[in-house]
Amino acid sequence: MKYSLTEIESELKKRLVHPYKWGQKQNDTFDKQTNFIYHTFLFEELLKEIDKKFRSEKYFDLYFNYTINRWYNFWSAQAVENIFCSLPNVKPALDSKDRLVDFTIDGESFDHKTSIYPKNFPYKIEEAIKKTDELIKWLYKHQSQQHRKHLKNRLFIVLYSKDGEHWKLKSEIMWLKDRIEKYMQGFNPNYLLKFEFEKDKETLSDVIWAIRDK
Repeated sequence: MKYSLTEIESELKKRLVHPYKWGQKQNDTFDKQTNFIYHTFLFEELLKEIDKKFRSEKYFDLYFNYTINRWYNFWSAQAVENIFCSLPNVKPALDSKDRLVDFTIDGESFDHKTSIYPKNFPYKIEEAIKKTDELIKWLYKHQSQQHRKHLKNRLFIVLYSKDGEHWKLKSEIMWLKDRIEKYMQGFNPNYLLKFEFEKDKETLSDVIWAIRDK
């Protein structure tokens, strides 16, 4: 990766001064107009690009929030993928453009998804930890309908902050690194949860909990 984890964390944290609101469901039209997030790393450069591209738009605030959120989620995901791929039993996907596979662990293909704890999941965090299988089913069912929608193997990193600002934890890259490495130390593919979302097709999944109590 071109940028270090600490560099990514530093840039992501610059986004925290702006409230986290979408104002618009993720969709292909807005995605196409904001795809410059993939090659804009510095937050300051992102703000300049947003201003240049959307300043004259009637719904500038909508574009602004949508873009900084996509950028934030993308670069956090890049860092998390890099953390996984730095581990000894993990290999990056052979095809970097494959949206369904980020890496293989012990030969098994996975993608990963960092999710904030869903407010509509009908259990409090203490109960949810005991009902990981139900949470996984919920997350697959309610996943984004865009490009990465699928029912194949996936590891979920679920973020929960006691203050309710779960989304801010996506910027805590070194803290997430510690959580992921601890989970992977005890990784055994036989302990993964198994689902049949499609007839005669087995899906492997699990949750890596990233909980901040303070």
